[in-house]
Amino acid sequence: MRIQNPGKVKNYYQALLNRDEAYVGIFYAGVITTGIFCISSCRARKPKPENVEFYSTFKDALNAGYRPCKICRPTENANEAPQQVAAAIELVRSHPKEKISDYQLQQLGMSPEQIRRWFKQNYGMTFQAFQRMYRINTAFQELKEGRTATDTAFNTSYESLSGFGYTFKKLMGRSPANCLENNIITINRFTTPLGPMFVGATEHGVCLLEFVDRRMLETEFKDLQRLLNAVIVTGENEHTRQAKQQLEEYFAGTRQHFTVALQTPGTAFQTQVWEVLKQIPYGETTSYQAQAERIGNPKAVRAVASANGCNRVAIMLPCHRVIGKNGMLTGYGGGLERKHWLLEHERRQLDLI
Repeated sequence: MRIQNPGKVKNYYQALLNRDEAYVGIFYAGVITTGIFCISSCRARKPKPENVEFYSTFKDALNAGYRPCKICRPTENANEAPQQVAAAIELVRSHPKEKISDYQLQQLGMSPEQIRRWFKQNYGMTFQAFQRMYRINTAFQELKEGRTATDTAFNTSYESLSGFGYTFKKLMGRSPANCLENNIITINRFTTPLGPMFVGATEHGVCLLEFVDRRMLETEFKDLQRLLNAVIVTGENEHTRQAKQQLEEYFAGTRQHFTVALQTPGTAFQTQVWEVLKQIPYGETTSYQAQAERIGNPKAVRAVASANGCNRVAIMLPCHRVIGKNGMLTGYGGGLERKHWLLEHERRQLDLI
């Protein structure tokens, strides 16, 4: 919502003038004269007090018609991991088999407390739990390649086979000896111009791409685990890395089509609807009615809309390109302001060609 309290407005304007990083993510400043919005630390020239409005969330600023500033990139940097946290994450990614202690973090000039708080707020888990998932994911891949549980345990820095077995079963739901029939969904968080997203993938392809504030996200996690006989762990694989790269190119305006492999379990009807989604050209829109006609069932408009709502792979399966028959924007899991932004983004890129 727009912030109207005079005292808050005064404090936020001063923070904007001071480029105060302590207010990053606390407010978003919409500049009336330029139509852009910024975070508190933006280096751009500051507006006069009468030319700025303050909002609680970036979605409120988008909904009010403002565009993200290209200098401070508010939707990305407001949710980006602080430098110390980013360094800790990179430490885990570059040493996935090692256990990184608080002492090691302190020796590298990092604050374990700050890192722990950020992970709890943004991942819903501690940094140590994040590490354990990375190590267990690495161990699972080694077991699938034929390595013994004993070799895998000590290769991933566990001091005992029993400790490895306990942690593995706690995270995977089964012991190392009985886990190979399970699948793994590897989940990773990353930032975009429209806010942070989760990307999830099995060894066969991307099965999840959603904004982290998606209301149905927890239900989607449960459905995927059931449909794919899988457990979800934090980590990366070739498909999550490729998806992040292609999304970055899409938002930069250099990519119109995605080539990353997808794994989208659903009913025969849902699969049919999602296939039609793939065929909607970049920068164009269609209606639920037209979708229903494309699958040969013109009376199935409500069922088509429901199937679109069950799509778990945002942007790559472009349900944002489906609008009401009257041309109005209708339901979108990521929020109508994001749907509007995505459509305008694609139209702008086509105008530049």
